[in-house]
Amino acid sequence: MSSPCCTSAVLVAFMVLAVGAGAEQSEERTCDVIGDESTESQIERALLKKLEPLSHMRFNVTVEKGKTENYVYSFRVCREINSSMHDFGGLVQTDRQNGKTTVIGRINETQVFNGSDWIMLIYKGGDSYGRHCSGEKRRAVIMISCKRGVIASSFSIISEEREKEQDCFYLFEMDSSVACPAEDSHLSVGSILLIIFASLIAVYIIGGFLYQRLVVGAKGMEQFPHFAFWQDLGNLVADGCDFVCRSKPRNAPAAYRGVGDDQLGEESEERDDHLLPM
Repeated sequence: MSSPCCTSAVLVAFMVLAVGAGAEQSEERTCDVIGDESTESQIERALLKKLEPLSHMRFNVTVEKGKTENYVYSFRVCREINSSMHDFGGLVQTDRQNGKTTVIGRINETQVFNGSDWIMLIYKGGDSYGRHCSGEKRRAVIMISCKRGVIASSFSIISEEREKEQDCFYLFEMDSSVACPAEDSHLSVGSILLIIFASLIAVYIIGGFLYQRLVVGAKGMEQFPHFAFWQDLGNLVADGCDFVCRSKPRNAPAAYRGVGDDQLGEESEERDDHLLPM
């Protein structure tokens, strides 16, 4: 009887471990700004949050220099390239000839700052140089420039500065809309006044229509608010336009007039006297 119970307990334990391992694997590490959490800059935190839409993307660029150098650079924004390695590598160089990987920069040593239309992301704490740069740790500098309408594109390496004694770095660049400033949508004073005027007219017409129909009980055109007033105003405007725009005076005689009795005048009765019989 005890054997089935032991088997069930072992299965439950394995299931718990599997679920825990899956949860740990799904929770990826993110950027950690250099310094204590209490001293981290709010501006840097805001910039990292601004870069969050790029975190699910992976960028690669291949560099070939003759037959001796053939590398692939892999980059992720605030995520590890290979989370199973647990090495915090956010930008990794892979030698295509022998498969050797070198961490250029780690996300747990991040710096970030910005300008008007760009964001500079820096990963420090990479693998140490050998014979160059006094053996200091590598550093990756990624320049993200504004390009509206594009989530991310044109990831490329610009140069590797390793001929100095210290402060060597790898410089990369890419385009993204997340680096763009917010577009101003301020309305002019005229636009605001026009919107207010149109809103007042709409309220006047709709409110007056409902009042005339529901309270007064008007029908037809009488439902329009102050219908008689606007009708008289329209007539006055029409009369004014007629008075101003006429091309001839209102009292000018017509070009053609009919013949009336007043135009015939009085004729002498003696004109027909010779026609009468004697």
